[in-house]
Amino acid sequence: MGMVTKRKKMHYGDTHLQRRWRVRNRRRDLDQIDDDLRTRSGELINQNVDLEKPGFAQFYCVHCAKYFIDDTAMQAHFRTKVHKRRLKALEVEPYSIEEAERAAGRGSFVKPKKRAMETQPSKEDVVAGKRIRVEEVAENTDAAESPSTSKTKRKKAEKMET
Repeated sequence: MGMVTKRKKMHYGDTHLQRRWRVRNRRRDLDQIDDDLRTRSGELINQNVDLEKPGFAQFYCVHCAKYFIDDTAMQAHFRTKVHKRRLKALEVEPYSIEEAERAAGRGSFVKPKKRAMETQPSKEDVVAGKRIRVEEVAENTDAAESPSTSKTKRKKAEKMET
């Protein structure tokens, strides 16, 4: 019986290669993107021509912090799961220093605010004056209910207890 052939390792000691692979696909974090949305979204959509970037920096998704080669590629990206997941992640207010201090015991818990997030407008819409909006969504609370509905809930709860 012969020995099983061993797999050859192509890169012995490839830690330098692993580090490059790990950092190459790094994107901007959610709090950085949120800051861009609030302060300079129009500036990022209408960038000057840069020959070093894909599509000469004319087709940029602000939500994903990604450049595209043309408008059809960007419009196709808007329909993908990756873009929709990023929009969903941006709906929640980003983690802040104040929230970290509250988690450490310096303050009381405040629920993060939800926001309505839409896909960015096309270049023609931006030229026409449309902008990216970041609006907070009102949460439904029990205090906002009418008194009659809260009474019926209490009655049902009392019937269930007895």
